[in-house]
Amino acid sequence: MSCVLIDDEPLALDVLASYCAQLPFLAVQAQFHDAAAALAFLRTHPVDVVFLDIQMPGLNGLHLAQLLPTPAPRIIFTTAYDQYAVRSYELNATDYLLKPVGFERFVQAVSKVYSGAERTEPALPALPVEPPPEAILVRHDGQLRRVAFSEIQYIEGRKEYLLLHTTQGRLLTLQSFRRAEEVLPPARFVRIHRSYLIALAHVEYLERGRVRVAGQLLPIGDTYREVLLERLRGYQQL
Repeated sequence: MSCVLIDDEPLALDVLASYCAQLPFLAVQAQFHDAAAALAFLRTHPVDVVFLDIQMPGLNGLHLAQLLPTPAPRIIFTTAYDQYAVRSYELNATDYLLKPVGFERFVQAVSKVYSGAERTEPALPALPVEPPPEAILVRHDGQLRRVAFSEIQYIEGRKEYLLLHTTQGRLLTLQSFRRAEEVLPPARFVRIHRSYLIALAHVEYLERGRVRVAGQLLPIGDTYREVLLERLRGYQQL
């Protein structure tokens, strides 16, 4: 099954390409940072599926999807924003992946294309068992940065923004706490306050109503206290 990857973020393209390389039935024909160049290629090189970013300079992904030649390939949108979901399905997209895209979610989307296509190829091969990702992608200062879970000390909410405190510095990104809780592994992170989410590995000590993380004393909200204590009970106590 052939595919093309289109995204103006080099790191996002690298992630998709690495996922494709793990699926022996999926062959990447080309990768593009520029939507117009991708459209020119697709007009002369038919493929089965296109992985398409939405927010790109010039020709964006939604417009590109409407210009694809007939018969059009299946489209899987990849984006850091969820406000385009309805519009993507109006364009008959096969799936809509929110960045950072995990491998299991990627496989689910590809399986929809594979199972829905009429072809004489053998059944979907057994997929390799992959360990869960150890990092997330964070949009900061116009870049999409890879941040390892082990580097994240705590996350601070600032209205519609999140401030990530990491061992490498601080990153400010336009995102919600809900999204952070969805993508961070619950075994390693816990919310302690309406404005704070912490990494258990960076907890130094607890005192009345506060927890010290990476040298900072953070408040523990009443509604989160029992959850935090329950998570810490897994540690042996002297």
